[in-house]
Amino acid sequence: QVQLVESGGGLVQPGGSLRLSCAASRRILNFRFMGWYRQAPGKQRELVAAFTSSGSTTYADSVKGRFTISRDNANNTINLQMNSLKPEDTAVYYCKATTGFTPRDDWGQGTQVTVSS
Repeated sequence: QVQLVESGGGLVQPGGSLRLSCAASRRILNFRFMGWYRQAPGKQRELVAAFTSSGSTTYADSVKGRFTISRDNANNTINLQMNSLKPEDTAVYYCKATTGFTPRDDWGQGTQVTVSS
């Protein structure tokens, strides 16, 4: 099991920036998958950005060119730099990790991001 703790959410005006962080309780280097999802009120949880098992990155079309995912293996952390934020980016953002020979998903508790003037 992996404990994941997100931080960095908050209230920001449209066009602003936020940086989210997700700290894992153990080494992330060999995780099958690690990334960010979000869930807005009344909507399904959706993938925002992630590292796959091959080490490549993937982004939702709606955030390409605005969001950047990065990782700090030494500190077992991934980050999500969010620029040019829009009201439609408002959601609870969750960190997810998939580990193990028999894949297991673990989720963080979520952090609220609100984009509003």
